[in-house]
Formats: sequence, structure tokens, C-alpha cells
Amino acid sequence: MEQNKKKFSMPSAYTILFAIIVVVAILTWIVPAGQYEMTELNGKEVPVPGTYQQVERTPQGIFDIITSPAKGYQDAVDVALFILIIGGFLGVVMKTGAIDAGIAQVTNKLKGKEKIMIPILMVLFGVGGTSYGMAEETIAFYPLLIPVFVAAGYDTVTAVAVILLGAGVGVLGSTVNPFATGIASGFAGVSLGQGIVLRLLILVVGEIAAILYVMRYAEKVRKDPTKSITYATREEDIKHFGAQQEGTSFPELTGKRKLILGLFALTFAIMIYGVIPFEDMGITAIPTLWWWFTELASLFLIMSIIIGLVAGLSEKELIGAFVDGSRDLLGVALIVGLSRGITVVMNAGNMTATVLNLGERTLASTGSVAFTILTYLFYIPMSFLIPSTSGLATLSMPIMAPLGDFAGVARDVVITAYQSASGIVNLITPTSAVVMGGLAIGRVPYDKWLKFVGKFMVIIFLITVAALAIGALGIL
Repeated sequence: MEQNKKKFSMPSAYTILFAIIVVVAILTWIVPAGQYEMTELNGKEVPVPGTYQQVERTPQGIFDIITSPAKGYQDAVDVALFILIIGGFLGVVMKTGAIDAGIAQVTNKLKGKEKIMIPILMVLFGVGGTSYGMAEETIAFYPLLIPVFVAAGYDTVTAVAVILLGAGVGVLGSTVNPFATGIASGFAGVSLGQGIVLRLLILVVGEIAAILYVMRYAEKVRKDPTKSITYATREEDIKHFGAQQEGTSFPELTGKRKLILGLFALTFAIMIYGVIPFEDMGITAIPTLWWWFTELASLFLIMSIIIGLVAGLSEKELIGAFVDGSRDLLGVALIVGLSRGITVVMNAGNMTATVLNLGERTLASTGSVAFTILTYLFYIPMSFLIPSTSGLATLSMPIMAPLGDFAGVARDVVITAYQSASGIVNLITPTSAVVMGGLAIGRVPYDKWLKFVGKFMVIIFLITVAALAIGALGIL
């Protein structure tokens, strides 16, 4: 008699986060409650080391559990609204076809020069990753690029790596990515521009390492196809993607779309300028705007309208594209509220200070470099457990950022540790639709991808650890 066995499936981020709310609420009945004396530092309230004291417990019940997501959403409404507007902005830009047309134009112009195409495309995808978290958007480019690389004598792994590692390392080294760095900065209470030099270092060194790694493999395969990790299916891949290439079409890069790409780049340039705290950096010649979520959301809203008008979209098309884009990120906005509910329960139960005190007596005493590296290592398994970067940032930053204060580590370094760990996990995690979708289109088995990317994972891990150590020492 056969028994139907259901395979274990990892619960969604929503289920995991709500389960954590329940667990935290139970712990408020068990864990001692406590408080720190607070003081103001650089415009934000921070706990004073050594002032922890226990207070009477305020345990959280069923009603508190039920209402915590709504209260969390109220606390994070500025972040959630920013996410929805960013989604609308990206929806309008993608509707115009400008990004697709731009990368397709680069690909067409470099046909026959595929070796040069590797670094150029990886840089372009990296810019997309570091600026707006380009991930799902890359799926459209696999059908375009894989046939080109296969026809040039490379294999499918090369094409997949150009996209997946190019954009993935960009996200790992996010400089102003609003979905990773932006949300984490908001809950850590620091400007998005703080720590941008360190993140830029990780981005540049990481992308160079990725480009060299892919080019070395690609050249080895071109000279000797038997060196390909997917050599066993090479002939099938050539037939499959040779036939597919004829049916692949992308929008034309018109003058209007070039202008849209310029406006797209200008939007992020303005955002970067708006969030960099020049005054805190001792630069008085350049005025500091001190922009945050309200101003940034307004910027992306206005630029959505301008880009829509330049593209010649009708009122219905513009609104439709904006709403569709926002709808795509509604889940992210809801996750922010749900994960913020955990902090609501912890604060109401006076548990936050107790957790901080535990960290003060353990992690914070290890020294700045050790604390930073341990934080990075802590976030790697956490990123597997909670694959949502926004959810993980909202959940952990209210705890980890103040712990950095105790250890003498700047909060922006803690943010960089978090986003780097999340970024490295998202290069290989099987729970990512971006990873598994790209591999499926490229007909690259998951185990073959792991074999290819294994050495690079070690390289990017060491690069990140070295950069974080530099950041912890305050060199950058």
C-alpha cells in the first residue's frame, strides 16, 4: 500500500514572521523585563551602556498578538508607502520599455565581441542591482542573452552567470537600494547615505571579482567545450537556443527611450544627493538636504509622472502602470508592517532592553571587528530563514543597530553586514524565484550552478569580511 508523502515546504515569510510574533509574545511571560536610560546621539535616541535595570513584566496576550501587525504597519507607514511608490515608479519605467531596449541595444552592438560583452553587461546589471535592487527584472534578459553566448561558443552557464552574478553582486553591494539599504537605514535611524563609501568598495571589488571569475570560465569553455559544466547537454542547448533566438524581440532604443533612461538615472542621482549627510562628513561647501522617506517618495512620484508624460502614455496607461507596479510590491509593504509587529510586541513587553543587555554582555564585549564579522555570520542563516530583505531588516535592525552602539560599531556598518549577508545568500538560495527561474530558463541544473559558483562564494565572502573589518575600524 503506497502512502502519499508530502515534501516539506518552507513556509512563506508571512507565516514565519507571524510565528515569531507569537513566540515573542510567549517569551514576554518568561523573560525578565527591563529598561535602559536613553540619551540623544546624532539626533537619535540611543541606550546608555551599563544602565540596564529590570522592571515589572508587562506580558503580551492574544489581543496584543492580533493587533501587533496593524500597530507595526502604523509605525512603518512611511517606509511602506515609499515601497509602494517605488514600485509604481519602476512599473512606469518598465512600461516604457526603456531599460529592456537599452540592454538589448548594447547586446546587439556587441555581437561578435561577446568577450567584451561580459564585463559591460555585468556592470550594467550591477548598477541596476545596487541602485534599485534589480532582481525579478533580470528574468526578461535570459532569452535574449543565452542564445547570443551559446552561438559565440560559450555555454549556458556563462550567460546565466553574467546576469545572475552581475545583478546579484550589485544587490550584495547595494549603495542606495531602497529595498535593502533604505529600509534598514530607516529602522536603524541613520541616513541612507551613511556608509555609502564602504558599500561602494564592496560593490566595485565584488563586481571586478565576479567579472574576472566569469570571463576566466567563459574563455576556458570557448577554447575547450568539454570544460563546460553542462557539456553533457551542449548539443541540445545549441539546438534549443538556436531556434529560440529567432523569436526573441525587444523594444527599439528610440530617442524618447534614451531620454527616459536619462531621467531614470537622474532620479537616482538626485536621491543619492538628497540622502548623503555632507554636513556630518565635514563638507560644508555642499548643502545637506537631509531627505528621508517623505521627500524620497515625493521624488519618485513626480518622476513617475514626468517619465510617463515623456513616454507619451495616456492618463489610463500611466495610472495603470503605476498601480500595477505598486501591486507587485504590495507584499513587501505588508511584510514590513508584519515584521515591525515583532518589535511592537517586544517593546510593549519591555523585552527589547533585555535582549540588548544580553548582547551588551556578550557580543558587544568582543570588540568592533569581531562584533561586525559575527553580525555578518549571524545574518547568513537568518537570510535563509527570512528571504525577504525588507522583512529581515525590519525585524532585526531595531535590535542589531543599538548593539553596534555598545560595541563601538557605526550603525551603517551593521546595515552593510546585513545587506552583504542577504546578498550572498541570494546568489544561491533555492527559495529564490530569481535564482531558480534564471537557472530554469538557462537549462542549468541547480547542482551544476552550485559547482560553478562555489569558489566564487568563497571569494566574495572573503572580500566582504575584509571590507567589513575596514568599516568596523572606522577607516572608511
